[in-house]
Amino acid sequence: MLQRLDFNGKTALITGASFGIGLATAKKMADYGATVILAARTEQKIEEAAKEISAKGQKAFAIVCDVTSYQSFCEAVELAIATTGRLDFLVNNAGVIDPMTSLVESDPDEWVQAVEVNYKGVYFGLRAALPYMLKQNSGTVVNISSGAADKALHGWSHYCSSKAAAKMLTKAADQELQGSNVNVVGLSPGTVATPMMEKIREAKINPVSDLDWSVHISPDWVAEGIAFLCGDGGREYAGTDFTLKTNEGRKAVGLPLIE
Repeated sequence: MLQRLDFNGKTALITGASFGIGLATAKKMADYGATVILAARTEQKIEEAAKEISAKGQKAFAIVCDVTSYQSFCEAVELAIATTGRLDFLVNNAGVIDPMTSLVESDPDEWVQAVEVNYKGVYFGLRAALPYMLKQNSGTVVNISSGAADKALHGWSHYCSSKAAAKMLTKAADQELQGSNVNVVGLSPGTVATPMMEKIREAKINPVSDLDWSVHISPDWVAEGIAFLCGDGGREYAGTDFTLKTNEGRKAVGLPLIE
């Protein structure tokens, strides 16, 4: 399901790259020729993933990164620059769904921690990466969004509100980058068959928990969408939340259409 993309000579930094969408994206971008920097909090998993990608003759590096720390994010960006001399793509994928509980029963520390990852982590990524991209006069940031950014769901007050905030951050960044050759775009993939979705099913907290597993798309499809947005075809969607929940979006990427 490869598109006609050539990322040889390009460098991609992917957060939350130890599993799910992030890991699939690292592998996909490497398939298209990019040098990939896998960033996540779990050192062993990203080290193993980087070795697996490198074993295929592709270039991959791993760095422990906590997206709630600006300094940690800066170190990940600096690794990309030090290793390859450039940073072409940043995929702000790291995100959490816990704590899934009602607002009045939520633990304040856990609730705020989710916001730190889902919203502040996006800001830290933009703040750390954009100066380099502007200096080289090229680059794309893909912020992983969600339909939850536009719809309140029971037990997800932290997730819905933080994704909504991140969506507005995508728009604000796009406005400020007008006239440059740097793009910021959101990707709303729909429901995806990942470990996070398994948690959601177990929680039985809202209608998303009851969706049949067969309706969830593969992380590999999301990775294809991200790669598309990083290519020339993605430029027209800058500042928006591109979605894989419509046939228009899937056709643009080259994915199977919704029947």
